[in-house]
Amino acid sequence: MRESAALKQADATKSSAEDIVNVFTEAVNSGDRSEAPYPHWVLKKCFPDDTIEDILGLPFPAPSLEGVSGKRELHNATRKYFDVENREKFASVDAVSEAFQDKRITDMIEQTFGTDLSGTYLRIEFAQDTDGFWLEPHTDLGVKSFTMLLYLSDEDGHDNLGTDVYDASKSHVARSPFEPNLAFVFVPGDNTYHGFEKRPIPGVRKSLIINYVTDEWRAREQLAFPEAPIA
Repeated sequence: MRESAALKQADATKSSAEDIVNVFTEAVNSGDRSEAPYPHWVLKKCFPDDTIEDILGLPFPAPSLEGVSGKRELHNATRKYFDVENREKFASVDAVSEAFQDKRITDMIEQTFGTDLSGTYLRIEFAQDTDGFWLEPHTDLGVKSFTMLLYLSDEDGHDNLGTDVYDASKSHVARSPFEPNLAFVFVPGDNTYHGFEKRPIPGVRKSLIINYVTDEWRAREQLAFPEAPIA
């Protein structure tokens, strides 16, 4: 019964892709930019509130780390995406995907953050991190043209679970704020080191990892629109 209720809730999203486009546009226009140790932005109120609620209600179980962490690709078999199958199942997944495929959003991302999305593909991961999770410093440079980490969960103790930021020598210099509907954004470069220092995680740390990836991305099944590159 619980799973059926969650499925119904997740599939009954109130906000459309158009609503998400409008709210995200406002978030970008009012976002805060920082230059050190590399250009990055903090955006607030990125999605309509009910969209956040719908995503949190998706019936995806948090995967077990099996005692291993440091890189997300170590757990590829249990990762969840806003892919073709989940877009068909859940209205909220489809609405978010349609919004970030919309030319108004992709044009704004290019102009605001200084990247080129032409020929890239939308990839959105629904990440659920549990105690024992950590990530080594890495840059995202390569096949990713844009990275947005949208935080979702609001459990006690989650305010200290932001993304860790490092300088070019991989020395820890900052930690992003963590709160529901707040995003940490950057364009991958050779100095955009970020990660997650191992520390206690109460409950489940939930976030969306929104990327646009080049045609060299081999795992096409992860993409929201594998046959539709950004124009």
